[in-house]
Amino acid sequence: MPKTNYNHPVNILPHEGKVFLYPGFFNPNESAKLFKELMHKVPWKQEPIRIFGKEIMQPRLTAWYADKGISYSYSGITMKGFDWNEPLLLIKKRIENFFKISCNSALLNLYRDGNDSMGWHRDNEKELGRHPVIISVSFGAARKFQLREYKTKENLISLD
Repeated sequence: MPKTNYNHPVNILPHEGKVFLYPGFFNPNESAKLFKELMHKVPWKQEPIRIFGKEIMQPRLTAWYADKGISYSYSGITMKGFDWNEPLLLIKKRIENFFKISCNSALLNLYRDGNDSMGWHRDNEKELGRHPVIISVSFGAARKFQLREYKTKENLISLD
C-alpha cells in the first residue's frame, strides 16, 4: 500500500471512488483524551435494526450527532441528532478546516470488545446524497477497516 502524507495524499482505492488515509491525524495524546471524553460524554445506546426482514440488536453501541433538523435512517431506524458536544466539535472543526468541507452529522460507533461489529454496508441512504463524503475517525483499540466491491464482493482494502 502506498505511503501517504498530509501534503500529497494518495488514493488507496484501486477503482470506483477515492479513499485517502491520514494516519496520525490526531496525535496519540489527543486520541487518548478524545476517546476518554467520548466514552463519558456520549449517551451510547444499543438499538434494534431490521436486516433481511428480521429485527436484531445492533452488535455495537451508537450515537448520532447532527446540525439542527438533520436525521438519519438506516435498517429500519431513524436517528435524531444530539447537539454537538465539546470533543465532537473539536474533531469536526479539525476535519472541516483541513479538508475545506462542512460536516453536518456524525454517526458514532462504540465497539465494546472483539465481538462487536459493523456489517457490510453501502452508505447509500438518500440523506447522504448521490456521492457522499464519508470521513472515518477511529479512537481506542485498533480494528480492521475493510472495503469491498459491491457487485463482486472482491476485497479492495483491508487495513489493520
